[in-house]
Amino acid sequence: MITLRAAADRGHANHGWLDSWHSFSFAGYHDPAHVHFGPLRVINEDRVAAGGGFGAHPHRDMEIISYVIDGALAHKDSMGNVGTIVPGEVQRMSAGTGVMHSEFNHSPGTTHFLQIWIFPDRQGVTPSYEQKAFAEADKRGRLRVVASPDGREDSVSIHQDALLYAGLFDGDEQASLALAPGRLGYVHVVRGQLQVNGRALGAGDALKFDGEPLITLGQGNNAEVLVFDLPPLA
Repeated sequence: MITLRAAADRGHANHGWLDSWHSFSFAGYHDPAHVHFGPLRVINEDRVAAGGGFGAHPHRDMEIISYVIDGALAHKDSMGNVGTIVPGEVQRMSAGTGVMHSEFNHSPGTTHFLQIWIFPDRQGVTPSYEQKAFAEADKRGRLRVVASPDGREDSVSIHQDALLYAGLFDGDEQASLALAPGRLGYVHVVRGQLQVNGRALGAGDALKFDGEPLITLGQGNNAEVLVFDLPPLA
């Protein structure tokens, strides 16, 4: 079964400094039909105005991935990590037993990014942090693994049997991803337009795959996409 999660149907909140779209139930947005998909718990598409940001706040027992689309996002946490995330980079924070962090846009323009939460496969791990850059050439016309349980191909590592791929597609560029029996797939279009299993999708649109053997991508127009290969949630 393939199910569309249309961009316009997501939850939406505009706080002035923050314009946020929620693919899954989050904060004041609750939709029983969209709480999680397997261990994928949150995809928030956030636009943070210049000078805005999230003050220090706690997390625990969650794998948190930040993916910047435009602009820059400054990060600081209670583990002592201080840095800035820019397009092409992926940041992973395993909250585990508990961590505090803040995120701010110190740049003169809007920062546009995705924050992704994935349930870990176990609780109480020691908090940790990673940030890695992935070359555009490695994502051009293909799916490049950027997060995995074992850090394969120099991806960031997460405490879950899940894989996250990023890809860039234009024109005749094509790629596919086979899903093993029992696995779930989730495709989120970050920007542009893309054909996914023959369906035309735009920025913010997503498809959920359950019981399907193959995800196919092609006919992109300035398309950037994230593809998740997920276990079912026990």
